[in-house]
Amino acid sequence: MIENGEFTIRSYEYYMRYALKEAEKAYQKDEVPIGAVIVKNDKIIAKAHNLREKSQDAIAHAEVLAIRKACKKLHSWRLSGCDLYVTLEPCAMCAGAIIQSRIGQLIIGTMDPKAGAGGSVVNLFGIEQFNHKVDVIQGVLQQECADLLKRFFRELRQRN
Repeated sequence: MIENGEFTIRSYEYYMRYALKEAEKAYQKDEVPIGAVIVKNDKIIAKAHNLREKSQDAIAHAEVLAIRKACKKLHSWRLSGCDLYVTLEPCAMCAGAIIQSRIGQLIIGTMDPKAGAGGSVVNLFGIEQFNHKVDVIQGVLQQECADLLKRFFRELRQRN
């Protein structure tokens, strides 16, 4: 999966598929289907999906929950050397958590034109004044990630 010390698109897709599995778990719980996994040294160290509705917790986003799990596993708030895969572009809160946790690379499935803070509405990762920079890759398994969200919201509208 790694060629010349760099990830190939295939490896990005490999880990994004795990994030999609997490998003499917959220879907089954009537949560907005967003999933996240954190990878360090080619190993998934944390995975999570949205739980805002079930927990009635405004910050129970997939990214935040995965970051918490990874910090606990590594016994550190610094997630240097970790990559975060998420099926939907992070909101401003999650983008801030990603920057603050020192994640090295963010891999996004599909963009969020209504609340995205990784380039759609704003780009917090592009602010030069922040003391930590996150490399961002967009569009990995974009269609699958977008289709899951579209299906969820279509079904939600039909029920209401």
